[in-house]
Amino acid sequence: MSSAQPRGPTTPHLYLPDAERPVRAKLLHLSTDTRVVPHHHAFAQLALSATGVVRMTMDDGSFIVPPSRALWIPPGVEHAVTVVEDAELLTLYLHQPRGRVGPQVPRSLDAPWRRCRVLEVSELLRALALELDKRPNAPGLVLDSAELQRERRLSALLFDELRRARPVPLGIALPRDKRLRALCQAVLDDPTRHTTLDAWAFDAGASPRTVARLFRSELSTSFAQWRQQVLLARAVTLAARRLPMASIAAELGYASASAFSAMVRRSVGMP
Repeated sequence: MSSAQPRGPTTPHLYLPDAERPVRAKLLHLSTDTRVVPHHHAFAQLALSATGVVRMTMDDGSFIVPPSRALWIPPGVEHAVTVVEDAELLTLYLHQPRGRVGPQVPRSLDAPWRRCRVLEVSELLRALALELDKRPNAPGLVLDSAELQRERRLSALLFDELRRARPVPLGIALPRDKRLRALCQAVLDDPTRHTTLDAWAFDAGASPRTVARLFRSELSTSFAQWRQQVLLARAVTLAARRLPMASIAAELGYASASAFSAMVRRSVGMP
């Protein structure tokens, strides 16, 4: 583990979205093992990695954000950031009409947007996000009418593309029980150290039966199914380095690339 000191969120008050500028963009250059302490915002945000990989952790889950995916974070959700690999983290802060949560959708369609979710990033969505003005609010900085109109058109198209983005089941649920959470964190940090529940339970000083029961009661899943999600998240990180499929499969303990690919397709419904 790195000895890097945790840091606070970086000047979100300088990027406040409003009805006039409904999408504000902030680009941060973050080095490996940088940790941003838990914090929250009054507005929704979309976290994209322009380059590199970050992990974002909430009370009930952990999410890997590589360049091909984005993480939707509803208003008020506390989250912490860990940089897995040197990253340019692009954060979009989004203004919502009063009482709405989703990306300017009718209230009847808000429900899926009330939880964090991993989304596919289309080439258009990525291009729109990168094109937005990333300058913070500052005395004397005023967009002229042409700049403001262009930003509003970009924002409207970005909201439309965001509504169309396909969710991807790559989140990792986390328990509230302190004993089980410590074990889960150990798996997240080094998922291939052990392959069996018995070995992980031994490390945690608990019986396999107790750990299995906690997984069912806390997360409504088995340890094997939960660890599979961890391996998928790790695979996303390795894929961001453009490693061959065979190398990824070997590092994650699979006998062949085809066996690993089959697991991915079963889990997320796509290769």
